[in-house]
Amino acid sequence: MRRWITGIALALMSVTAQACPLCMGGAVRSPAQDLADLSRAVLATPVGNGTSYRVIAVIKGMRPEGDRVTNVLIREPASLKSGKPLLLVRDEAWPMWTSLGAVGGVHVDVLRAVAAKRPVVSDLDGWRARIESLMPYLQNSEPLLAEMAYSESAAAPYAALRLAKPVPKASAIRQWLSDPRLAQRQPLYIVLLGIAGDATDAARLEHRLSDAAGAHDATNLGAMLAADLELRGPSRMSWIETTYLRDRHRSQAEIDAALLALCEQGNAHGRIPRQRIIDAYRVFMQEHREIAGLVAEDLAAWQYWGAVPDYVALMKSGVRQQYASRAAIVAYLRQSPGGATNADNP
Repeated sequence: MRRWITGIALALMSVTAQACPLCMGGAVRSPAQDLADLSRAVLATPVGNGTSYRVIAVIKGMRPEGDRVTNVLIREPASLKSGKPLLLVRDEAWPMWTSLGAVGGVHVDVLRAVAAKRPVVSDLDGWRARIESLMPYLQNSEPLLAEMAYSESAAAPYAALRLAKPVPKASAIRQWLSDPRLAQRQPLYIVLLGIAGDATDAARLEHRLSDAAGAHDATNLGAMLAADLELRGPSRMSWIETTYLRDRHRSQAEIDAALLALCEQGNAHGRIPRQRIIDAYRVFMQEHREIAGLVAEDLAAWQYWGAVPDYVALMKSGVRQQYASRAAIVAYLRQSPGGATNADNP
């Protein structure tokens, strides 16, 4: 039995495979992902001395025989004291059920929506529909629903977040950002403020970014830069280039955050035209030749081959490349028109 319990715990704690890289404060597997991935789920209440549970609603999969569930692993015993039904999940290969937590029985419909299969990353309409049904539950009084709403919103592609209607009101997002208990959720809420905010939020964010740049602080930097670009538009690109892409004294974490914000804007066709993102990438390539390949994957995905001559010249120049950069450049050249010819003798 201990072996099965350990296996279940590892499955439920595994790192999530996909997430908005700007939004996640910690890449841990969520109850929402468990509910979407596992084959069976029910809402049930304990019966008698708690050795069995009476099913009050089937969320997903087959109805248990006799509307009773036994062999239940309770990961959070405190959830039993809430008086609310428990959300129990199981894979067909498991000998027992496990609890994801307590939740009110009136939320059956939203739980069934969460239990539906997650869209693939490229299905922006599917992700938009999924998070539009969940965003109203961000910071809900039901902790399990609030956690699901947060984790699925943070897992959605950035482009889907920009398309979702409506996003939470800016006034609510500001309150969440000021709550120290929600520090781990700040990246998502900063991104949402960039979508929902106004000129006042832009000014405050600009001040925070100035302080972060002065302190070389990369905390939540990618999310702040993405929100800044949403609120300010192309006028902020020169500042990002000067502050993070040209400055040789920036840490790798700062550079990575700036490139991530630009990447997500480019992927989402956001406030910044993709060509302007590419122009900034070219600035980065010139100033950081030893890691110039860090943007090669994006350029290939966007079918931009104007960097081929620069990369060929760089590979022949003798500039020592970091391994990841060199591998990305070779992959870019092999995908380009001319393919292997461009990548010969790098």
